[in-house]
Amino acid sequence: MPREKFKTLTEQMYYILLCLAQECCGMDIMDKVPEMTGGRVKVGSGTLYNLLEQFLDAEMIRETRCEGRRRSYILTAKGRRLLDEEYQRLCAQAQDYRRILGEEVPR
Repeated sequence: MPREKFKTLTEQMYYILLCLAQECCGMDIMDKVPEMTGGRVKVGSGTLYNLLEQFLDAEMIRETRCEGRRRSYILTAKGRRLLDEEYQRLCAQAQDYRRILGEEVPR
């Protein structure tokens, strides 16, 4: 059975949307994601621009500026809801971990 689109987000999807809480362009996102994650998550240009198109089509983000080939985007209310839902899902997973293992989340 195929996965419902945007039901859960990959790390790359999550961090791209998180970056777009503030207006930025693709190159900014490619720099910000590794910075935000201490280098743990990277987004290649092919993945980034493919996901930006999908997010645009799904109205999760909107284009704010276009200067030549440089395009800037920002999160829409629909994208913010998706990001909030994903955050809640991740928090629930962490709570399950603590409940089952009786431990704090390792740092």
